[in-house]
Amino acid sequence: MEQDFLQTKGRIFDIQRYSIHDGNGIRTIVFLKGCIFRCRWCCNPESQRFEIETMMQLGKPKTMGRDVTVAEVMETVVKDRHYYRRSGGGGLTLSGGECLCQPEFARDLLRASKEAGITTAIESAAGVRYEVIESVLPYLDQYLMDIKHMNPQKHREFIGVSNETTLENARRVAASGMTELSIRVPVIPTFNDTPEEVLEIARFADTLPNVRRIHLLPYHRLGRDKYEGLGREYLMGDVLPPAGEHMQMLQRLVAENTKLECVIGG
Repeated sequence: MEQDFLQTKGRIFDIQRYSIHDGNGIRTIVFLKGCIFRCRWCCNPESQRFEIETMMQLGKPKTMGRDVTVAEVMETVVKDRHYYRRSGGGGLTLSGGECLCQPEFARDLLRASKEAGITTAIESAAGVRYEVIESVLPYLDQYLMDIKHMNPQKHREFIGVSNETTLENARRVAASGMTELSIRVPVIPTFNDTPEEVLEIARFADTLPNVRRIHLLPYHRLGRDKYEGLGREYLMGDVLPPAGEHMQMLQRLVAENTKLECVIGG
């Protein structure tokens, strides 16, 4: 007898309703604990470790992480079914952290959403074995894949691991044709915000079959206080977000040199 996938357990740290980012339409975003990468600029440092943590917020301790079943998460997701439909294809998005660090839980959440008639998306850097990605593709409508740099050494310096797995998985997901694939680039000063670096990523994305859109996501410091709350150092120091004019220049550059639709923001 098939295991009741609605009872699959996983660990999350937040559920955000009524989001207009991270996928088409109005979305409910479920943030899963655990990540392979250690991006210096990460705005969700409470997502990186799988362990349940305590983070100080406004002088009070807050528990980051709780264990839930697929069925418990879906109780929240289905509440906004009406908004998903009216917004033109909204639904469930899995984020993190790296949601594919909990492969069975991610797969079964996506499956439950599809069986409820709700569209699905994941926000992921694809740094896992392709077999993990392959297991979720039958239940996935949209893959929002982060590609942060084309240089493996610089990727490792700022993120902790190389980029070979991500790039190979991007090729394989695109070739599968099983889901809509969009590429997202966090534009980070001191890391990848030069015209040459952004255009190199865009040209790679332009070679991928079935990829039509690339998102340029400007760096922000909204998660900076979380590091203090977790007792960690914020490694980006006083680096400032890129100016609007700079982002617009990068957008024009990508549009003029590739066939991709280039969007600023999520």
